[in-house]
Amino acid sequence: MSPPAATGGAGGARDGHANSGLGEPLLRNGGGGGVHSGAAVTVANGVAEPAAEKKRSAEDRYWVDIDQPEALEPADVESGRGGRRPLLFRNKKVKRSILYPYRFLIFARLIAIIIFFIWRVKNNIADIQWLWAVSVAGDVWFGFSWLLNMLPRLNPIKSIPNLAALKRQHDRPRPDGSSSLPGVDVFINTANPVDEPILCTMNSVLSILATDYPVEKHACYLSDDGGALVHYEALEETAMFAALWVPFCRKHCVEPRAPERYFYDELLRAPTYAGGSPEDFVEDHRCVRREYEEYRARIGMLFDTVRRRSDAYNAAGKSGGGAKATWMADGTQWPGAWIDPTENHMKGHYAPIIKVMLEKPGHTPQLGQSNGVVNSCPIDLSATDSRLPMLVYVAREKHPTSYDHQKKAGAMNVQLRVSALLSNAPFIINFDCDHYINNSGAFRAAMCFMLDPREGEDTAFVQFPQRFDDVDPEDRYCNHNRVFFDGTMLALNGLQGPSYLGTGCMFRRTALYGGKPPHRRRAAGNHDGSGIAVDASVFGNSTPFLESVRLAVAGEQDRPDAVARPRPLDDESITAELLNVMAIAYEAGTSWGRGIGWVYNIATEDVATGFRVHRQGWFSRHCTLEPAAFRGTAPINLAERLLQIMRWSGGSLEMFFSHNNPFLAGGWLHPLQRVAYLNMTIYPVTSVFTVVYGLCPVMWLFPEEFYIQRPFTRYVVYLILVILMIHVIGAFEIKWAGITWTDWWRNEQFFMVGATSAYPTAVLYIVIKLVTGKGIRFRITSKQAVADGDGDKFADLYVFRWVPLLIPTTVVFAANVGAIGVALGKVIVFNGVWRSYQVRHAALGLLFNVWIVALLYPFALAVLGRRGKRPAVLLVLLPVAFLVVALAYIILHSLLMNFIPF
Repeated sequence: MSPPAATGGAGGARDGHANSGLGEPLLRNGGGGGVHSGAAVTVANGVAEPAAEKKRSAEDRYWVDIDQPEALEPADVESGRGGRRPLLFRNKKVKRSILYPYRFLIFARLIAIIIFFIWRVKNNIADIQWLWAVSVAGDVWFGFSWLLNMLPRLNPIKSIPNLAALKRQHDRPRPDGSSSLPGVDVFINTANPVDEPILCTMNSVLSILATDYPVEKHACYLSDDGGALVHYEALEETAMFAALWVPFCRKHCVEPRAPERYFYDELLRAPTYAGGSPEDFVEDHRCVRREYEEYRARIGMLFDTVRRRSDAYNAAGKSGGGAKATWMADGTQWPGAWIDPTENHMKGHYAPIIKVMLEKPGHTPQLGQSNGVVNSCPIDLSATDSRLPMLVYVAREKHPTSYDHQKKAGAMNVQLRVSALLSNAPFIINFDCDHYINNSGAFRAAMCFMLDPREGEDTAFVQFPQRFDDVDPEDRYCNHNRVFFDGTMLALNGLQGPSYLGTGCMFRRTALYGGKPPHRRRAAGNHDGSGIAVDASVFGNSTPFLESVRLAVAGEQDRPDAVARPRPLDDESITAELLNVMAIAYEAGTSWGRGIGWVYNIATEDVATGFRVHRQGWFSRHCTLEPAAFRGTAPINLAERLLQIMRWSGGSLEMFFSHNNPFLAGGWLHPLQRVAYLNMTIYPVTSVFTVVYGLCPVMWLFPEEFYIQRPFTRYVVYLILVILMIHVIGAFEIKWAGITWTDWWRNEQFFMVGATSAYPTAVLYIVIKLVTGKGIRFRITSKQAVADGDGDKFADLYVFRWVPLLIPTTVVFAANVGAIGVALGKVIVFNGVWRSYQVRHAALGLLFNVWIVALLYPFALAVLGRRGKRPAVLLVLLPVAFLVVALAYIILHSLLMNFIPF
């Protein structure tokens, strides 16, 4: 993330100078309550427009409330505690005028596909029988995978959190002054400070520290899986800057609470403030921005700072033994990975490191200084709570040969144990390092589902859809993926719930510990037990950690009147226990990675973990907020995007060929939920037949026409019909999912690109694994933008990097372009010779070729590199390519027609 120092965006200096202040800013006043007091209004050019009003009206057209009470009586709740308990979220269903035709079209297309299969088998007339058999198998697979994809979509349910009801029911202070809301532990994972920019990671941390949740009830844990000193020192800098940024966010209720986005995002026309005088906000805004720019510069210089400091210490001979150590600011050697790696100090080999950067605060608010001196910045915080949440740096032990570190899953399981000893919150939410909190009420929204009196206690996790910044306006490579996040995941809300997507997901700690949901325990006649065996053979040999598990299982870790408490630990003993649970040997002989924590030995640990939780009978919820709860950075470069897709698809196939196979695994899964997981694990296989169909246009390169199926005209008409029905069904999905035709079309295009590149490569990898037993090695997806001389923020979009997985896509694209050119050449050569049916067949064949080329349009733009900045260039280049191939065919035909008939 390297935006210009000042833009015309939120808080940007209007004259283009970074320190020139706001000038005459456009402000947004939430009327005392900030952005949480109601619908935000943006004031621009003197015209007020209700934010998201158009989206709400569109939603109301296609969704209707499901009949439900406002609250449950005590008799309706098994515990029977208290009076009427208000519902904390409401459910909506798709209106009948949309849902019933949608279901009918799915059924009609299923019938059409069956009739198509019967017709093909009865009319097995083809020029090449083996190709006909392959195409029939492909059509059967396409129909089967489409059915798996559509069956879980028959009953979409949208769940809307009620933050006002949550505040009335649960956001009340206890007698000791603490909040009655449950605690939340937040995990952030990073591994490479180059591919995952440090500033991006620190902005994620800052947004978490500043979120709108009780300060003493949430803690942030940063897992550095590379053991890099720059991450450690960046977190120290962040802890210091947070003392200014967090109270500023509270004072003025700013959104979003990641400073990089708040200060530099050009989409934010107006900064926000809550009550008070605009002049006060303008002065605070100018001051905090100046401090952030200094902080930003220090973060950017950390690599050089650490290098110069280490070189100076090493030159003075302080390291001893000739080793080039990496030195911390206090003059001690960094115990993690060194800049110049040596044994025990390389990226994959170092001792565990843990540091509490910010201690857990007390329950009593602490007002800032009245004179406003914070970080030497004159900002008045005398009426603002200045407490900061707990912040912890974690780098687990690494050893290159003795243990499989299990990548991200292993790092999060270490965080799970460390957090249990330090804060032991009943709920956990994890983020990738490039994601930040975009809506500060997101934690509260998730709590609406976790604490609801209906199925709250049976809800294992709440998944938020992924949203991304800095994606090109046309979304060339389908980074937003709205069809999946807003279609498939929303549809699963009508079953057991969406699958776990790896980031932006709040988990119940006991579900990660392998506990059974209360409704399943009651069905088995067990009203007290949790189904968790709190034993060293399962959880490991740390006595304090086992005690924390017992408290979590009993639901007592967040109760002030709890009788059972872990024994008091002094600093040395707690440090020893923390280092113990972070050791590589701790998990040996336990259930970690199988029945406990995140699942191991699979590239997609997120889907596998969610599947294991669902299989135990838990529910999950899909939660969409406006503005979006979280936002991240997408890999807009084609190669990086395809490598990301290859990792996901390869992990999906791994899951199918493991004990987590949805078809064979037992458990308390809803039948259609099982179908959804089955579809998630086998969809890459579709690419095999997609590539075969994509190469069928080589028929035009032969002297005589040959056909996969005769009669060819009827065959093509059937294909057009079933393809057209997909898009008619898609029109209904566009309505209830709230996506656009552009989203739908980009999804179709990039599926074709992935199905001819990433998916077949993943299939090849899984075949190699099944034969050799060697797993798939995937690297971290780079999110670093490529700098451009002209300041183009989408410069990375136009960088084409050749990778081997693009070979099938190149062959398919070239075959279809060549087929169109040869067909045009044949029309010219055989003009007056071909019969009418031959011309008709040629036209139908060309229709298929043009369709394939249109689907591979994003790939063609990527090949053009920087010339692809103007997509219209393809409208010139493609016809030229067709004509060149046609001309080449005509010349070769005239020269060789007497020797080689073609």
